[in-house]
Amino acid sequence: MDAKSFDNPFRRDAISWLPDEVLGKILSFLPTKQAVSTSLLSTRWRYIFRLVDNLEFDDSFSLLAQEAQQPRNANREAFEKFLRAQGVDEQTSYVFTEGFKNMVDRTLALQCDYPIKKFSIKCHVGKDDDDSRKACVGRWISNVVGRGVSELDLRIKDGTEHFLPPLLFASKTLVKLTIGTQLYLGKLPSYVSLPSLKVLFIDSVFFEYEDLCCVFLAGCPVLEELLVHHKDFTGMPETISSPTVKRLSVYYDSPIDVYDDTSMSFDLPNLVYLEYSDCALAEYMQVNLDSLVEAKLDLYEAGNVKRRDVTNLVTGIRNVEILHLSPASVDVIYSYCRDGLPVFNNLVNLSFGCKNQRGWNLLADLLEQSPKLETLIIQDLTGYTRDVSMPLNQVKVLRVLNYGGTDEELKRLKNFLGGKCNAEVVDEGIRLQTNRILEFQFQ
Repeated sequence: MDAKSFDNPFRRDAISWLPDEVLGKILSFLPTKQAVSTSLLSTRWRYIFRLVDNLEFDDSFSLLAQEAQQPRNANREAFEKFLRAQGVDEQTSYVFTEGFKNMVDRTLALQCDYPIKKFSIKCHVGKDDDDSRKACVGRWISNVVGRGVSELDLRIKDGTEHFLPPLLFASKTLVKLTIGTQLYLGKLPSYVSLPSLKVLFIDSVFFEYEDLCCVFLAGCPVLEELLVHHKDFTGMPETISSPTVKRLSVYYDSPIDVYDDTSMSFDLPNLVYLEYSDCALAEYMQVNLDSLVEAKLDLYEAGNVKRRDVTNLVTGIRNVEILHLSPASVDVIYSYCRDGLPVFNNLVNLSFGCKNQRGWNLLADLLEQSPKLETLIIQDLTGYTRDVSMPLNQVKVLRVLNYGGTDEELKRLKNFLGGKCNAEVVDEGIRLQTNRILEFQFQ
């Protein structure tokens, strides 16, 4: 159907009768490339595309080459051979293509200055200095910030120092910002002001000294949720500080950036939820988490760290009501909480992972130090020893995960139930078993 017949009111399809604003919303749910193509249908559809408020650009080709370049323990010669076999020149694989640049430029030009809600871009700028491509990225970001974007997702890989446009750090409309991955961020503007930002996700970003806390986070007065992930990249943040953040997720997996003197500090007086995955470090210098309600810890031992002490971290989370400990965390706390466990006066729900005798010994201590505990979740009965049994007048609900019902598991279970064990209790638990989860409720 040509454009002329499409505009004939007697030949229109049902969707064309919808208001422009509704059509714009519908196009916003399509992949950007498909949404842009509708602008060729007719003059009317060219203007409708301007109402699309969600744009997503993914330079998949460059990202694919990037992922192939850096697998863990990769052999450089094998990667070069892979590129040659694909007919790809190694240097051009580091950067986004001219076609990708033109597509983004044309799309933004089509929309003029219409408002936008969400903008997402994934691209690889270059290993060597590439000012032209950096300028493109800066121009794109400035364009959408100037149009009042509220959600911004910037996945930019750059092997050299990258300066994001100052306009980004002065946005009055930005509510959610994702920035990374593996980005060497240049010196931030001296004054950051993001008065509406509530959610911030930082994925493998190298900040100049103290820029993260003293400049970036300091300029986010209403920030509530912070995610800091750092994988196989240098510049792991060692201090996270904010007076407003209520939810924090920290995931560190960067062995190249951890040493015997590496430390970590948390200064978050209003934090209520913490999820922390990292190797056990030599020191936790400051742990200010007085408002914490729920914590999930996944600590593990890294071979390149010989000196470990998690005492301050464990003491700092003593006010929690809900605590999740992975099996690796249990081992770490047993071995490196050098001053012993604090009293967990508020703890009512404990999820406990255990794979060996050290873990069960820690559970015995933890039960003693948790006078208000009501719900205990045992992630596995593996490694159970007869030295630990359930407190008689404390826990009201016991859940055993990954329960297979073998004779050995039943024997361990009866030993653990101790004084609370009788045929009625065991039968009731087995009756409530669903999906390999065994539950006991005590009066």
